[in-house]
Amino acid sequence: METKPEIQDNYVTTSSGLKYKILKKGTGRTAQNGDEVLIFETVSYHNGKMLFSNENTSNPVKVLIGGNQATSATDEALRCMKTGEIRELVAPPELVKRKFYPPDLSPDSTLVIKLILHEIL
Repeated sequence: METKPEIQDNYVTTSSGLKYKILKKGTGRTAQNGDEVLIFETVSYHNGKMLFSNENTSNPVKVLIGGNQATSATDEALRCMKTGEIRELVAPPELVKRKFYPPDLSPDSTLVIKLILHEIL
């Protein structure tokens, strides 16, 4: 039985520990496991130091939801987003594990991710 997400400080906390809030509601159908989507994202440390962003470019990233192409946090958030939706995620270290870490990213970091679902393909 799935537990109902907890809402605190305008963030919803899921059973995995992912926190999110919707900054802008999307429209159309909801993305789901197996969908290919185009996303924009900005990834920062909790203190605001930016690690990566493609948000102000014309180059969204293509991701297969559930295809191990994104972090668990991004994958989980995308599964219930609609086209045009913008979410702010607060992702604990266990949900942002990667095979390889850039030099300035610690495996123990909590990250803040601004996630924009640009298009469901």
